[in-house]
Amino acid sequence: MPTTSTPRLTDAEIATALAALPGWTHVGDGIERSFRFADFVEAFGFMTRAALLAEKADHHPEWSNVWNKVEVRLTTHDAGGITAKDVALATAMSA
Repeated sequence: MPTTSTPRLTDAEIATALAALPGWTHVGDGIERSFRFADFVEAFGFMTRAALLAEKADHHPEWSNVWNKVEVRLTTHDAGGITAKDVALATAMSA
């Protein structure tokens, strides 16, 4: 079993967190969202800002970018699921 100092959230805690995060969905052991922008430059700008937040938090997303779309998946691998770190980064990315 994975060990971490950040405990996994319960399904109820995940549901409560996602109620405050429109667009994010619980999929398997992570949370996911698709962001769409006017063009590639806006999408890349978003990724740059999010990368700085992720690096500061030492919590990095799984993501991909095609032109104006950025697909994001957050999970805490060493916890084996969703933790407060994922919710915090999702909140920051949604802001």
